[in-house]
Amino acid sequence: MYRLFVAIDLPEEIKKELGAMCFGIPGAKWVEPEQLHLTLRFIGEVDGGVLADIRETLEGVRGEPFTMRLKGFGHFPPRQEPRVLWVGVDAGEDLVRLRNRIENGLVRAGIEPEHRKFAPHITVARLKETPLRKLTNFFAGNALYASPAFEVTEFHLYSSTLSLKGAIHTREESYLLIRHSLES
Repeated sequence: MYRLFVAIDLPEEIKKELGAMCFGIPGAKWVEPEQLHLTLRFIGEVDGGVLADIRETLEGVRGEPFTMRLKGFGHFPPRQEPRVLWVGVDAGEDLVRLRNRIENGLVRAGIEPEHRKFAPHITVARLKETPLRKLTNFFAGNALYASPAFEVTEFHLYSSTLSLKGAIHTREESYLLIRHSLES
């Protein structure tokens, strides 16, 4: 069985930038910088035959490169005890269009539809019994955070293996976004 998700990777310099900000919150289990990514679709556990279908489906997803940046921090769930600390994503309709193409292709391939609304974010920490005051201080100290803009030129299919140290992600396949020029 394979535990799969589709994601966009972040540039190394932005991973390092975020890694340098990840401290000072009691009860936070920080995501290692090399594991930071934007999940477009969590698929879950599938067998090898379904993995082959997913690879073929994702190969058929078309889209053009687009620009995005990270901006602002928040937590899930929003009005309850925080369990996840995240940084927001500013990418506009291009990101949503890509995500929808992936979702539609996966559903046509027989994958159960995603029932949650797409809320683009990068998980930077899992929280347990974190004092709200400490989280508020983190938000205040990083209220103006915005990464440099970067171009997204591909997305990836990952497998995820759970271990005592957390999830270990392995890139299974990459899919290029290709700019189509207008020919006259």
